[in-house]
Parts: sequence; C-alpha cells; structure tokens
Amino acid sequence: MGKSVTITPATNDDAEQVLKLQYLCYQAEAALYGDYRIPPLTETLDELRAEFDRGAAVVARLGDEVVGAVRGTVGADGTAVIGRLIVHPRMQGHGLGARLLLAMEVRLVEGGAPVERFQLLTGHRNEANLRLYRRLGYEPVGTEKISPRLSLVTLEKAPQGAPATTASSATTAR
Repeated sequence: MGKSVTITPATNDDAEQVLKLQYLCYQAEAALYGDYRIPPLTETLDELRAEFDRGAAVVARLGDEVVGAVRGTVGADGTAVIGRLIVHPRMQGHGLGARLLLAMEVRLVEGGAPVERFQLLTGHRNEANLRLYRRLGYEPVGTEKISPRLSLVTLEKAPQGAPATTASSATTAR
C-alpha cells in the first residue's frame, strides 16, 4: 500500500528537515546562476526557526519525511509575500509545488491579517518556476537586477474574489 503526500502546517520540529531539503533543492538554482552563496544555501537553522515564528509555513509529508515546504508572511500593507517553495527533486513534476503554493495562500488569507495581494520572487532564468507561477495566476510586475548573472522577477496576483491590483513598486524580499 502506497503512502500519500499530506500538507500540514510546519512546526519547529520540522525545521531541520526543511533546512536540509532547502539545501538540496537550491543546488540547481545556485548552479543556474553560478552563485552558491545565495540566501537559501547560507540560512542557518536558528534563522529558519525564527522565520517559522514570524510567519506561516507549510510542509508536504510522505510518511514522516518532509518532501516539500513553503513559507509566507503578510505585511502591514496587505502584501502576502510567499517564498522558499521547495519540492524534493524525486517528487517534482507531480503537482506538489502547486498544492503547496495554494495551501500557503489559503493559510495566509485565513491567518487574520487582510491580504490585498500575493507576491513572490524567482530568478529570471528559472523557467519552471515562472511557468508554475503563471499557471496559478501570478503575473510579472517587476524585475530587479541583483548581479550581472541574476535578476529577480517579482510576480503578483490578487486573492480569489478580490479585484486585481497593480503594485506601484515591486517589493523585493528574500
């Protein structure tokens, strides 16, 4: 009998598995841009736990193993910033990233703070991420050149049932 993937709120007990998975998942991103000092690869366990405490996080589990995760926060202006969406390489291509992202959107909306827009960032060369985000209704609203090899694309969408808004300036948060 096969196990199914479940998506649940993350706890501090998940932090070590999430950090290890994050390190594995961001190797490809680092190689894409030739930079292995990107924040997801230098984040410490204490920093990750602090981020869990400040915002929301959900994980995808296959049995006891964390095979995906995503984090988010809602700012005072109603911008729900979603980041660090990761899916174990062996689980990619099966819709788990979309399930995690949609679960995070629901969690942020239900978290109590009003959400005016969802926002996320991805590298300009990460075509798989750009395709996923566009398929889920996110539209590019800005690009910021970080280095000669890396530009970050900011994408946004309105929560379901809310009118679309245009950001006056793209916020960048990593």
